[in-house]
Amino acid sequence: MHDKRKVKSGFIWSALDSLGTQAIALTTSLILANILGPAVFGLIAMLTIFIALANVFINSGFTAALIRKVDRNESDFATTFYFSLGVSIGCYLLLFFCAPYIAQFYQEPELIQLTRVIALIIIINTFSAIPIVKLSVNLNFKTQAKCNFVGLICSGILALILAYLDYGVWTLVAQQVALAVINALMLNLLAPWWPKQKFSKKSFKKLFKFGSKLLLSGLLDTIYNNIYSLIIGKQFTAIQLGLFNQANRLSSLPATTLTGVIQKVTYPMLSAMQHDTKKLDASYLLTLQFAAVVIFPTMFGLCIIAEPLINILLGQEWQGSAELVSIITMALVLYPIHAINLNMLQVKGRSDLFLKLEIIKKITITLILIITVPMGIKAMCIGMVVSSYLALFINTYYTGKLSSLTAYNQFVTLLPIALITAFSALLGYTIGIGGSSNVIQIVTMLSVALGSYIAMMLLMQRPLLITLKYTLKP
Repeated sequence: MHDKRKVKSGFIWSALDSLGTQAIALTTSLILANILGPAVFGLIAMLTIFIALANVFINSGFTAALIRKVDRNESDFATTFYFSLGVSIGCYLLLFFCAPYIAQFYQEPELIQLTRVIALIIIINTFSAIPIVKLSVNLNFKTQAKCNFVGLICSGILALILAYLDYGVWTLVAQQVALAVINALMLNLLAPWWPKQKFSKKSFKKLFKFGSKLLLSGLLDTIYNNIYSLIIGKQFTAIQLGLFNQANRLSSLPATTLTGVIQKVTYPMLSAMQHDTKKLDASYLLTLQFAAVVIFPTMFGLCIIAEPLINILLGQEWQGSAELVSIITMALVLYPIHAINLNMLQVKGRSDLFLKLEIIKKITITLILIITVPMGIKAMCIGMVVSSYLALFINTYYTGKLSSLTAYNQFVTLLPIALITAFSALLGYTIGIGGSSNVIQIVTMLSVALGSYIAMMLLMQRPLLITLKYTLKP
C-alpha cells in the first residue's frame, strides 16, 4: 500500500514531469511552427497513426498488466522486454517495406524516406519501457522527470538549429528520433535494468491474459484517435492537416497532460485498493472531482481565448486553427472523466469490458464521421464534441455496473462544477471580447473568468475544496 506522503510526492513530481516537459515541447513546437509552416507539420501528422499503432502492438497492454500485477517478478519484466523487442523489430520492417504504399496513399513521395527513418523510434522506445514501469510502480517520477527534461531540451535545441539551417521536414524527424534516443539512454543510466532471465511462457500467458484485451482496445483507440488526421490527410491538403493537427495538439495538451498526471499517480495507488470496494469508490469519486475542478476551467479558458492566442503565438498563417481549437476543447473537456472511468475497469481487472466499450464508442464515431466528412473539417470537429458526450454516457453506465459510481451519481457530483465553469467562461468572454488588442482580450477574459470561478467555487463548493485541500496535505 502506498502511503499518503509518497502519493503526494509522486503527484508533485509527476506534475512537474508532465507540465514541465509539455511546456518545453509546446514552446519548441510553436517556434518551429513559425519557421516551418503548416505543410511540414501536416507531413509528419500523416505518419502519426502508423507509429502510434506500432507502439500499441509493442506494448500489447503488458505495461498496464505489470503495474497492476501485485506479485510481479524479474521473469515478468524480462518476458515483457523480449516480447516488445521482437514485435518492435517486426513492426519496423513492416513499415520499412510498406513506406512506398503509405506515400502512394497520401500522394506524397517524400513520405517514403520519412517513414523509414522516423519508424526507428519504435525500436528505440523498447529500451525505455521496463525502466519506466519499474519507476512508476515505485512512484518515482522524479527520475522520469529528469530524463524527460534532458531529452526534450537537447532534441529541441537540435531541432531549432536544423530549422534555421533550412532542413524543412527533416527537422521534425531528427527531433523525434533524438528525443527517443536520449530518453532511453538517460533512463538506463539513472534506472539501469537489463534482463536477467529468459523469456517465460508462464509469465507471458499471465500478462497476455489481461494485456490482450487492452491490446485490442488500444488498437481501436489509437486508430480512432488518429483517424481524423488520416482522413484529412487523404481528403484535404497537407496545409489543412497541419492546421487541424496544431489545433488538436493545443486543445488536447492541457486535458491529456493534467489527466495523465492524475492517472499516473492514482493507478498504482488505486490498484492496491482493488479489494476494498468502499474505499476504492470513495477515492475514485474524489479523483473525478479533483480532475473536474482543475481541468474544466482550463479547457473553457482555452476555448474563449483561442483566437487572440493563436494570433500571438503562431501568427496569421495559422489563424485557420483558432476556430477549431474552440470547438475541440469542448470535446476534450470531458477527457478526464472518460479516462478515470476507464481506469476503474482496469483496476477492477475487467479488460473485457474495456474492449467492449471501445467497440461501442468506435461504432458511434464511425457513424458520425460518415455524416460529417462530406461537410468539411469544421463539421468533423463538431462531430468530435457529439461523440465525446455520447461516450460519457456509455463509460459511466458500465462503471456503475462495477461500483457505486453510477452515471447519475457522477452527473450530480460534477454538474455544479461544470455549470460554474461555463458561466464564468461566458462572463469572461462577454466582457473581454471588446478588448483593443489580443493581449488585452486574453488578460481580461481570463481574469474575469478565473475570478468568477474562484468566487463561485468558494461560495457554492467550499466543502469539496476543503476535502481536496486536506487530501493533498502531507
